[in-house]
Amino acid sequence: MEKYWGTAEAAWRWVLDQIRYDDAVWIPRSVGGELDQENRDSMYSGVGGLAYALAEISLSREWTAEEQRLADLVAEQVRAGIGTSVDHTFFCGLVSAIGVLTVLDAPGAEAAVTRLLDLSTSDGWALEWFGPPRYLEGARCHDLTLGSAGVLLGAVWAHRHGVAGADELAKVAAEAVLAEREEAPAGLNWRQVPARSCVVQRETPNFSHGLAGIATALALAGAEFARPDLAEAAAAGAEHLVALGDTSDGGFRAPLRIPALEDMEPFSYGWCHGPTGTSLLWPALKRAGVTEVAGVPVMDWHARCLHSVRVSGLPERRYPGFWDNDGRCCGTAGVGDRLLDAGEHTEFALHLADVVVERAIPDGSGVCWRFVEHRNPEPLLPAGVGWMAGAAGIAGFLFHAARFAQGDTTSVPRLDTWWAL
Repeated sequence: MEKYWGTAEAAWRWVLDQIRYDDAVWIPRSVGGELDQENRDSMYSGVGGLAYALAEISLSREWTAEEQRLADLVAEQVRAGIGTSVDHTFFCGLVSAIGVLTVLDAPGAEAAVTRLLDLSTSDGWALEWFGPPRYLEGARCHDLTLGSAGVLLGAVWAHRHGVAGADELAKVAAEAVLAEREEAPAGLNWRQVPARSCVVQRETPNFSHGLAGIATALALAGAEFARPDLAEAAAAGAEHLVALGDTSDGGFRAPLRIPALEDMEPFSYGWCHGPTGTSLLWPALKRAGVTEVAGVPVMDWHARCLHSVRVSGLPERRYPGFWDNDGRCCGTAGVGDRLLDAGEHTEFALHLADVVVERAIPDGSGVCWRFVEHRNPEPLLPAGVGWMAGAAGIAGFLFHAARFAQGDTTSVPRLDTWWAL
């Protein structure tokens, strides 16, 4: 366990050394990068994500004065940006702000809920990215990370923290999501963007950008607000997801993309597009009172997802393009942390921690990690800094692994995990 503690602290020290304290506090997306103003405060790659790392550290030891100052500055900066934000999203916008402020136990989430209500339209939330040429003008997204389902998940979390207006926000978000359901032979389907607004038709049915994440948000909202209609819709979505999936490995995995592309892997295994993230659907359904999907207990589907991860071959880089990432979103740290949260395949989770330690690269006063993009002329990518795709998130996993190896099975309740701990 000492190797986990030591590497976690070294990685966190490296992250702290990347922080810039100019007119604002910020981190580059990758080492040596410039300020990304749009994502400066985001949970994904900005200083908002450092709040989650600090929450992990707080379960391991007391914060230093440097860390307390960082937490205070991040909360102040995120809070100050709420009134002018036009980004509603889970990773980078107002839902991200709710998650960051609540994990720091800082005020301000009510302002984010109010701003989300102000920005809402009759069919969801506008996001400039969803426009021509890939989408028609006025397209709306309804997935968990960029769309209405993410707002619904944020509203549930805010309600659980007693934030005023959260129930109204949940109602608005739920209606936007429900309005876009599609009848399917086995149940109900949701796309990231409704088919009528897409120039090219495609689906990514897993947690981050499709059906699994949308059904998860509906199930949690159904439980939180005593809305059986939302729980029923979530269960119907799960029925369709199961019909799309593959059980040939003895588990359950949903396709990466529908229709598949010739040069694309048929399945992914991480948080974003694989069974690691999709496993979060089943405890959400259980919380909503759903006992079975397609005649199988919901937590058996959960176990099947994790089995597919376990037998996939990760974390070995078996061939170019397979498992070239050690971060949280699409890589090793995200898988390991999910297994520790679930309390399943925990020996394998600690093996993943061992691999992450082995892949650490000494740099300056700490360590970092470099991922690979095999299609690039220079495949080795610069070291990432933030929570979802960098050293901060990997450090958080190693702090968690170190606690677990000592017999401490507590996890940090977060916006994206609290119901599955």
